[in-house]
Amino acid sequence: MIDQIISLTARISLIRVTNVLILFIVLAGCGKNLTPEQKEYIFRIEELRKEKNEWMKNNPNSPFNFKGKVIFHNLNYFDVDPDFVFKSKLYEYELKDTITIFGTKGEERKTVKYGYVQFNYPGKNHKINVYKSASKNGMFYYSIWFTDSTTNKDTYGVGRYIDFEKVEDPNHVYEIDFNLAYNPYCAYNPDYSCAIPTKEDNIPIAIKAGEKKFHD
Repeated sequence: MIDQIISLTARISLIRVTNVLILFIVLAGCGKNLTPEQKEYIFRIEELRKEKNEWMKNNPNSPFNFKGKVIFHNLNYFDVDPDFVFKSKLYEYELKDTITIFGTKGEERKTVKYGYVQFNYPGKNHKINVYKSASKNGMFYYSIWFTDSTTNKDTYGVGRYIDFEKVEDPNHVYEIDFNLAYNPYCAYNPDYSCAIPTKEDNIPIAIKAGEKKFHD
């Protein structure tokens, strides 16, 4: 009798597990049909996120360790979405104005509004500025800073950044990947100051890609 009860219990457990697996497969089937290239891309971005977590947690130069210890937990992200990867040339402004922006501690910063990239989503054209700035050691670098409809809701209230590596070829086509959008250091540690995107840098849609808020 005990053997029969155990056998019945095992069969019920097996049926439950099978049903869960079937439900999972059905739900997965309702999602996007991904190509092998898209699956490989998602895996690559997820691996980059794991590496960044390890660096943020353990590296002495990370914002969690360099200016006073800040409690670390894994960074928060939207699911990787290949639909938020776009291609664009860099359209340089004829007049590259030097403008004043502000840091989160209220300090003024000078930067050059160098040009812009553009993308289409969802069915509408958007453009976003590319800025040229100088680091403390005199080296120049290029940046994209933006806000969108998720800002101060799902994502950091100041805005998010995307690194931009300029290529000298004027016909070069850049990849603008919002899955790589990240929070500046001040999102984790108030001892840092970071550039605040201007009103012109707002994208009037929800960019549900890249990094989310770190603090609730």
